[in-house]
Amino acid sequence: MRKGAGHEDRLADAAGIAAAVARGRTSASAAVADALAAIRRLDGDTNAFCAVWDEWARERAAAVDAALGRGAALPLAGVPIGVKRSEGIESFQARRLVAAGAVPVGATAVPGPGTEWKTWGATDRGTTANPRRSGASPGGSSAGSGAAVAAGMVPMATASDGAGSTRIPAAWCGVVGYKPTTGLLPSRDAAGLTVGGPIARSVADIALYRRAVLGDGEARDASRSAGGRRRRLRVAWSATLGFNRVHAGVAAAAARALGEWERCGGVEVHEAGLALDDPAEQWRALRSRPQGTPCGGRNAARLAELFAGFDLLATPTTPNPPHGPGGPGDAMSVGLTWLFNITGHPAVSLPTAAPADCGPVGLQLIAGLHADAALLRAAADYERRVLAPSS
Repeated sequence: MRKGAGHEDRLADAAGIAAAVARGRTSASAAVADALAAIRRLDGDTNAFCAVWDEWARERAAAVDAALGRGAALPLAGVPIGVKRSEGIESFQARRLVAAGAVPVGATAVPGPGTEWKTWGATDRGTTANPRRSGASPGGSSAGSGAAVAAGMVPMATASDGAGSTRIPAAWCGVVGYKPTTGLLPSRDAAGLTVGGPIARSVADIALYRRAVLGDGEARDASRSAGGRRRRLRVAWSATLGFNRVHAGVAAAAARALGEWERCGGVEVHEAGLALDDPAEQWRALRSRPQGTPCGGRNAARLAELFAGFDLLATPTTPNPPHGPGGPGDAMSVGLTWLFNITGHPAVSLPTAAPADCGPVGLQLIAGLHADAALLRAAADYERRVLAPSS
C-alpha cells in the first residue's frame, strides 16, 4: 500500500485502499498490517493514538477478507481508521463505517481532564504533536485524529465537533475536516451542538465517509443550470464574520487560496460584508442549559438571507495559527467555527498553502442547511483546481 518513501505517499487514501481490496490487488489484512506498522514507526514522535488494537484489528480485517470472499459489497473494505477516544467504536458513525468494511486500529487522543485550551491530545507517553509544524498544537479536541491522518498513519479518522473540534485540527494539521448539517447524525451532547464527522486526507475520502455513514442523499446539482452547463459558484468571503480579530497571515493565506480557486475558473468571489453577532454568550448558555435544538436567532436569519444569493460562505477556519505550548493568548480558536454549531450549517475545512510564519491554516467553506452534497462537490472542485497542481 505504500506508493513511495515521501510523507504524502506512506499510505494510500481510503478510496484507493478500498478499491485495491475490492479488486483483489491487496487484502484488508495487508492494508491493516501496513497501518499498524506505520503507527509503530511514526507514533513515537506524534502520540496520536492513546490505544492501538492490534489483535482486534487483525481479526476484524480477516473477517472483512472472508466477507469479500463470500461476495459482500463493502465500500470501505479494509480501510484502517482511527477512532476518536471520546467517540469510541460504539458511536453511530463508527458502527456505520465498520459495517461498510472499515477497520478501526486504535483510539485517537483527546485532551485530558483539565487540559488547558482543549487543543492538545493526552496520552500516557505525552501530548499529541502536530506532524506538520514542530512545537505547535495539532488543534482539538480531535487532536489525535488530525495528527494520525496528517502523519500518514491512517487515511481517515472519526472526530466530533461541538465548537470546531473537527475543523480546527484539520486546519492546523493541513488535512480535511467535515462537520455535517446538524441532525444528520445523532447529537453527541444534550445541547445539540456536537456532531460527528471525519478527518481525512482528501475530499474524495470525505465523500466516501458521507455515503457510508449518511447515505447518498444526492439532490439535483445546484452548480448546474437547467440546460446542464456548469456555472461558477457564487462565494461570499468574510475574513472575520464581523466580530473576530483575525491574524493577518491566516486571513491572507485563506484569501489567496480562494483567489486561486477563482482564477482557475471554479468560483466567483464577492466580499460578504457580514456583520454577525458574536455567538460566544449564546453558545455557552446552550452548553450550560440545554434547551433542545439550538436556534441561531438573528445570525440564522442573516445567513438565510446570504444563502439566498450565494452558494457558499468562505472564511479562514480559525482566526489564529496553531499555537505553541504557551497557548493561544487572547485569540479564540473557535471564533470562526462555533457559530455554525449553533445554526447547524454544514462546513468543511480545506488545506491552504502554509504561510512560513503561521504553519498550516485552513479555508472554511459553509453551505446552506442540508446542502452537504453541494458543499462537498465544491470542496472537491477546490481540491482539484487549487491543491492537486501543487501536490
